[in-house]
Amino acid sequence: MPANLPPQYHAAEEAYRKASTIEQKIEALQEMITMIPKHKGTEKLQGDLKRRLSKLREEGQKKGKASHYNPFAIEKQGAGQVALIGYPNTGKSSLIAALTRAKAKVAQYPFTTALPLAGMMPYENILIQMIDTPPISSEGAPPGLLNVLREADLLLVTIDASSSECLEQLEGSFSFLLSKKIIKDPSTVISTEADQKEEKRGDEKEPAEKEDGDKKRTFTPYLIALTKMDMEVSHDNLTILRELRPEMHFLTLSPQEETGFAPLKKMIYHKLEIARVYTKAPNKQPDLEAPFVLKKGSTVLDLAYSIHRDFPEKLKNARVWGSAKFDGQTVAREHILEDGDIVELNVEG
Repeated sequence: MPANLPPQYHAAEEAYRKASTIEQKIEALQEMITMIPKHKGTEKLQGDLKRRLSKLREEGQKKGKASHYNPFAIEKQGAGQVALIGYPNTGKSSLIAALTRAKAKVAQYPFTTALPLAGMMPYENILIQMIDTPPISSEGAPPGLLNVLREADLLLVTIDASSSECLEQLEGSFSFLLSKKIIKDPSTVISTEADQKEEKRGDEKEPAEKEDGDKKRTFTPYLIALTKMDMEVSHDNLTILRELRPEMHFLTLSPQEETGFAPLKKMIYHKLEIARVYTKAPNKQPDLEAPFVLKKGSTVLDLAYSIHRDFPEKLKNARVWGSAKFDGQTVAREHILEDGDIVELNVEG
């Protein structure tokens, strides 16, 4: 069967031949597809044009991503993303290297880290992404760093406990983060006796959002790590910091000796406010090595969606071992899951 292509098609085809950019070629191909008669005689031509159009669109997307490459953009991976922030030579790179085995460049001179470097920290049966960032200073921060700090799920503020300027580092780091409205003012965190008890355990509660005009501002939670605690002077400095900033909780670390890593990992996990949930098939044992990681407060429905976007519609019922009143209880879709729960989802089909 002849194609019987109209003049408009041939005009678009000529425009395609003369096109010098991907955008022009895409526009011409779209015009050709629109003008081509739809019958058996043009099926092969239609398929060829659509394949060429799809290939051009992919090339355009790749070119667009390459032209907008941002060296500070770190794709989130693992159960959560933790960004380290601090002044030069506070031990950030050593800490990242020890926690993740990432090949961070460690040196005794300042500004060794020029761009963010990501590594994965194992915690029990999950991985948490840790990011080493370029240092801040009294003059500010490198361009691009603010987005890294705002996008992170948690900040780890590093202070060199052995430095005579450790207080200045602490004040400078918090002044920077507060001025950029990245964190909540720690002096406003503790307001009740219950909060104070939480703070002593290192679990201070800070509201995630604050009204800022007509907009809601989200603050990034944080922890404070005092590094180089293997130095004798560090303990004297710690006493001073605790006296001057009693509202703050300090984690003490020595990256070289890996002292304090277990408490740090546990604190990071709890501060991320996530829950590990395990799934099982009917009459099968659960896979306790590969949990689904959800935000605290997530429901059975959230779990179903994280497994497959079609599951919520097909979900008939769910049974829960852990947070339910009794093991294997059938629960509602809105049932809030807790860390360590085992869930059996029964779906149609």
